[in-house]
Amino acid sequence: MGMLSRAELERMGFASIGLGVQVSDKASFHGASRISLGNHVRIDDFCVLSAGAGGIRIGDYVHVAVYSSLIGAAVIEVGDFANVSSRVAIYSSSDDFSGSAMTNPTVSAEFTSVAQAPVYVGRHAVIGAGCVVLPGVRIGEGAAVGALSLVKRDCEEFTIYAGTPARAIGSRSRQLLELEQRFLASLRG
Repeated sequence: MGMLSRAELERMGFASIGLGVQVSDKASFHGASRISLGNHVRIDDFCVLSAGAGGIRIGDYVHVAVYSSLIGAAVIEVGDFANVSSRVAIYSSSDDFSGSAMTNPTVSAEFTSVAQAPVYVGRHAVIGAGCVVLPGVRIGEGAAVGALSLVKRDCEEFTIYAGTPARAIGSRSRQLLELEQRFLASLRG
């Protein structure tokens, strides 16, 4: 995987770029001026980040794996140490599929009905491969969502979810909070 240089990233016009950012030269960005990348973010091949008016904010030590997409008009925020596994789709906007409006961005807004709502992915949250996260969802700190789940409701912190639609199936250890502190201390030397 070829990574963009710091100079190449800066030329793209991101709102902000942290230290140690690794972005594949095969990733795509729309509305880069509304996208903020924290420190030590890695974005892999074939990811698409398309920021509408609300923007996209990615915290520190976040991985967005291959073929994932973050798309929508409302804000999408991914907290520190979160992981977005491969082929995850996070949407902060969605067309009305009822038939009472037309769909897709090639049609004038007066003929569509697009719902928009912020999406928040908490610190240390992990979203498994192939998941879809819909507008308005808040995934709490430390929550884990199993592969191929459809997340259409909020996920409580340190709870494990799976299924379509995603349902709570267990709890997740908070030990990772201690590990975070040890990791950060190791960086300070």
